[in-house]
Amino acid sequence: MKAIVVREFGAPEVMQLEEMPAPNPSAAQALIRVHAVGVNPVDTYVRSGTYARKPPLPYVPGTDVGGVVEAVGPNVSGVKAGDRVYAHAVNGGCAELAVCDEWQVHPLPAEVTFQQGAAIGVPYATAWRALFIRGGARAGETALIHGASGGVGVAAVQFARARGMHVIGTAGTEPGRQLARDQGAHAALDHRDAGHFDQIMALTSGRGVDVVVEMLANVNLDRDLDVLAFKGRIVVIGSRGRVEIDPRKTMGRDAAVMGMTLFNATREEFHEIHSGIVAGLENGTLRPAIARELPLADVVTAHHAVMESGAMGKIVLVL
Repeated sequence: MKAIVVREFGAPEVMQLEEMPAPNPSAAQALIRVHAVGVNPVDTYVRSGTYARKPPLPYVPGTDVGGVVEAVGPNVSGVKAGDRVYAHAVNGGCAELAVCDEWQVHPLPAEVTFQQGAAIGVPYATAWRALFIRGGARAGETALIHGASGGVGVAAVQFARARGMHVIGTAGTEPGRQLARDQGAHAALDHRDAGHFDQIMALTSGRGVDVVVEMLANVNLDRDLDVLAFKGRIVVIGSRGRVEIDPRKTMGRDAAVMGMTLFNATREEFHEIHSGIVAGLENGTLRPAIARELPLADVVTAHHAVMESGAMGKIVLVL
């Protein structure tokens, strides 16, 4: 089978398309014929060797796939050969065939494309864990979603709106802001405008927001504290450096600032997360937005593109 192989950590160019033996599923695994694989920023961090978790070399990148079950082990009962599925936390998704444990595989409704299935794993699980597990977001509250036009941002907007929240998104371009509005944001602000935090207070009649999903804490965190409502929560899921804040801003509001990484999710949390995702896919409240589709052989281009500013949904590789 064809697969993308990383034999040394480094720039995107270390990835090569090679022929590899097809994997065989164990008794509790499913073998998936991959039709599409998502590209996430974390994939680039791992490939570069700068991430805290490094896979043994050589390895096949890609964790989020959409495809069809090719075969299952004798202990698998939840899916069968021929089922349309999406899978998350896969080892080696950038290949024509990939194996994963049964708990990682979920049904993909006929109305959802394989490309959309490949856009679910990391972004949608991150958004759910940030909003609901860490942030405790509830119906009737107001959510501020930074970077609302990216993969995680789109997912967070869709989740928050479906939960009955008032949603304010930010994006750096007008097409990005329109995408956020199309996905359900009640308002979309230009995060390149230094005055957009003042607009947030105006939009909430001076009350502030209950939950902030923060993608770039080193830029926004101190200002996030200015726009929090009483007992507001900031969930940091992205940062590219240090930041100075005034802790006194948290005191009068009984505010909370918390960090999050998807790698800390438990099996029980994943069960909750993907039960919610599957329901949303089935009832139509969740639909991943695809920004760009590239063939598997263009993985180097995809890894460069996913780190560029002005995200407009997900980048996926198609097979």
